[in-house]
Amino acid sequence: MDLELNGKVALVTGSSTGIGNAIAKKLSGAGCDVVINGRNKKSLTFAASDIPGAFIAQGDVSQPDEAKKVITETLSKMGKIDILVCNVGSGSSVLPGNESYDEWQRVFAINFWSTTNTVEAAISALSKTQGVIVCVSSICGSEVIDGAPITYSAAKAALNAYVRGISRPLSKHNVRINAIAPGNIYFPGSNWEKKIEDNPEEIKKMIESTVTMKRFGTAEEIADAALFLCSDHSSFMTGSCLTVDGGQRKGIF
Repeated sequence: MDLELNGKVALVTGSSTGIGNAIAKKLSGAGCDVVINGRNKKSLTFAASDIPGAFIAQGDVSQPDEAKKVITETLSKMGKIDILVCNVGSGSSVLPGNESYDEWQRVFAINFWSTTNTVEAAISALSKTQGVIVCVSSICGSEVIDGAPITYSAAKAALNAYVRGISRPLSKHNVRINAIAPGNIYFPGSNWEKKIEDNPEEIKKMIESTVTMKRFGTAEEIADAALFLCSDHSSFMTGSCLTVDGGQRKGIF
């Protein structure tokens, strides 16, 4: 299937590793000129070496000024932005019931402000290209997942609400925005890698009992969903959240 993405400029935040990196590679393979982002210059340089022609825009987009800087550098180098993928996030937090003010602030900065900051900084540029925004959320934002940090779940629920709400004003600029809600995704360096090392049998039992397909998903599978949302094949979608979880989410009927 030709996704007709050749020549488009795509900025992927949080793309030095994991899901963001897989999305950046897939977009590059589909013909996009890719800009990768992250806080660590060494990690970004290593990631860029595996993505032909990738440009690095280093910065912590959970901070408004840094997000503006990343957008400014991207426009200075590439001249436009057609696709924005907001992927910065982390499920690491305290156990349920141990939340604090500082932890709420930290987790929301990573999982929510990072998106709102970047979208707000990029609206003008995206309106000129009738661009597309894809946000990486989580099934934790859609329902209660046993053991999931409350701070993380609340931040992703806020992200889902933001995508639904902002889709209408963005449509006035001919900009579409959608989200992806991954389930349990394994990749090297992920939280799941350490959990499996610490207790492989317990994790195996949990996956087999809660996930219909009885396995982890891959970063590449999330990237495939992102490519669809980035392309005009999803042209009648905005304000939606696409679940990719192997059948884990129970939903509400």
